[in-house]
Amino acid sequence: MNPSRPGTFIVLEGPDRSGKSTQAALLVKALREAGLPVVHTREPGGTRFAEAIRRVVLDPAHEVVPLAELLLYEASRAQHTDEVLRPALARGTAVVCERYTLATLAYQGAGRGLPFPLIRRLNRIATGGLNPDLTVVLDVPDREFHRRSLGTADRLERESRRFRDRVREGYRRFAQSEPRTALVDATRSVPEVHAAIWERVERLLPRAKAAA
Repeated sequence: MNPSRPGTFIVLEGPDRSGKSTQAALLVKALREAGLPVVHTREPGGTRFAEAIRRVVLDPAHEVVPLAELLLYEASRAQHTDEVLRPALARGTAVVCERYTLATLAYQGAGRGLPFPLIRRLNRIATGGLNPDLTVVLDVPDREFHRRSLGTADRLERESRRFRDRVREGYRRFAQSEPRTALVDATRSVPEVHAAIWERVERLLPRAKAAA
């Protein structure tokens, strides 16, 4: 928790098709029912400029080298942090974000093989050191990726199973080592996963309600 800001910053992470958007929507609804103002956002994206970067970086028509991919994500994050995250948190608003800095460590670090020190440094620069109060990693095995097919796949969703396995293992490893990070089994039913997330989020609510 960061006592210097009144808002609460919650991030949902996990491999592609792990249920982040579904769980984010349920969490936003639960927070509003608890009487809190909430901003629901995502990375890459969240602003007009960052959404434009998202369209480019996830377009299957483009071949993007790992370093360029990393820099595009960090550019999107810098804009998103300055335009959306910091103002919302300063107002005392709860923020629910689909993906943040841990995604870059998992995808561009564990997945692409870029150096973790480089990624951490760029994460700090892009965010100005803004860290979540809680990061929830939704963990699913690769078989769920195909079972939860959503139709047209973006550039990252078209990666190999070996890539997805590296990303998942990266997430699992970071869930054990990063501060304020929890691993949740996302193979369970949607209500069960929501309950597991809410159990962790609810611990933040006394401080969040006091700031609202």
